[in-house]
Amino acid sequence: MKESAGSPPHAVVSNRLTALWASVIGKKVVMAVTGAVLILFVIAHMVGNLKIFSGQEEINAYSRFLREVGWPELGYGQLLWIVRIVLLACAFLHITAAVQLTRMNWQARPIGYESRKDVETTWGAVTMRWGGLLLAVFIVFHLFHFTGGLVGFQPGEFEHLMVYQNVVAGFSVWPISLFYIVAMGALCLHLDHGIWSMFQTLGWATVQNTSGLRTFSRIVAILIFAGFVSVPISVLAGWLH
Repeated sequence: MKESAGSPPHAVVSNRLTALWASVIGKKVVMAVTGAVLILFVIAHMVGNLKIFSGQEEINAYSRFLREVGWPELGYGQLLWIVRIVLLACAFLHITAAVQLTRMNWQARPIGYESRKDVETTWGAVTMRWGGLLLAVFIVFHLFHFTGGLVGFQPGEFEHLMVYQNVVAGFSVWPISLFYIVAMGALCLHLDHGIWSMFQTLGWATVQNTSGLRTFSRIVAILIFAGFVSVPISVLAGWLH
């Protein structure tokens, strides 16, 4: 739809953004951009988690640093909350775009994906929807578990900023560790397909580099999986105690 010549600039921008969001390509771009932000966070989070192998002082000091960074310009924990809000917004937009894209695909192709042999042939693609749902459930549980200490701990067992002690206590409960490992498996499959899709959507994939980008996506996904599951496995094996 054409904007009138007298439309204010902000109205024109708003209309174009609305039109972009309403389109398939617009939703894919939103998924790609928000996905890139979330992937960077996942990598940073994994690297931070691995500090647990450096000992109690290292990872507990890292936890305090995350809350003190930005001081004195920002108050205690303010930058961390800004990051959390940005990540929450990205997750909301990512999930919303994914759900709406799925509905648009179903409306355009009433025949179920299960009966189509020519599309979604990789495990990562096939499991994108249920894997994404599992990850959404896991994120909520993870926040209640390690961030708030509201579930998975005995009364008085969770200690604020005592990351090492909390991780060991939390992963000593084997059903929780198993759920964590399964969720990280879903994350691995999600990233395997998601990173590759991001390259495609942003126009970075070409005939020449397709194989290399697919391999890169898979390697990143596997490394992230290995990094995350190394912690609960180490706790269950008694290497961290």
